[in-house]
Amino acid sequence: MNQEQVKEKLLQLNRNVEDFSLLFSGKKSRKVNGLYKPDSREIIIHNRNFNDDNPLIYTAIHEFAHHIHFTGSPLPISSRAHTKEFWGIFHSLLFNAEEKGVYVNIFETNKEFIELTGEIKNNYLSKNGELLKDLGRLLIKAIKLCEEHSIIFNDYIDRGLKLSKATANTLIKIHTMDITPEVGFDNMKLLSRIKVRNEREEIEKAFIDGDTADMIEARLSKRSRPKNSIELLKNEKHRILRTIENLNKKLKIINEKINYLKT
Repeated sequence: MNQEQVKEKLLQLNRNVEDFSLLFSGKKSRKVNGLYKPDSREIIIHNRNFNDDNPLIYTAIHEFAHHIHFTGSPLPISSRAHTKEFWGIFHSLLFNAEEKGVYVNIFETNKEFIELTGEIKNNYLSKNGELLKDLGRLLIKAIKLCEEHSIIFNDYIDRGLKLSKATANTLIKIHTMDITPEVGFDNMKLLSRIKVRNEREEIEKAFIDGDTADMIEARLSKRSRPKNSIELLKNEKHRILRTIENLNKKLKIINEKINYLKT
């Protein structure tokens, strides 16, 4: 597969993107399989790292996700390129690539992976979710017991169970909201943050259908953002100004302490 063919496969996934170039370096790299140069809109693939087209396409999709993220974001992209938004874009592209036959997901086609994934999900992730959901039920019971004995529940959590308050509250919400253990505890935690039942059930179904946590996080983040780009940029500006103001206050206090200690 040559570089023109790889670029065309990427465009099959999303043609509504700013133009970019895709180049094979003709080299082998021990550090990375590919990279994206945002200033020049270039995807570089170290094609000699690969003996098979499928992992090469995977790398190309990864770098294509960087291009979409960088050129499509209304806000400046930070130096931390692998954000949740990026992973959401990347995973969505991979699902699209699988559906269109551009990329083959070994996790879904290799017998050993299929068996191992089934064992982990059914015997560990799901069962762990069930246990922790039931722990939420017991914590609700503990609340009532604390009330009967005029005990502060948080004190019982801290000293009796040595459990963090945040974890305890999450477990209680998971039980109260009746979140399915099928999605695993990490995703149950995410679902417990969604207060509106219909929205929560929609996201729960998305997890069951195969969406990743990063895809969900990116979707939720978009929902909470202003749709107007100017409004979004203004909000970001205010956030940065508040951060600068708070940092300047802290800096002033530190300088005052330094000057005091010098005297």
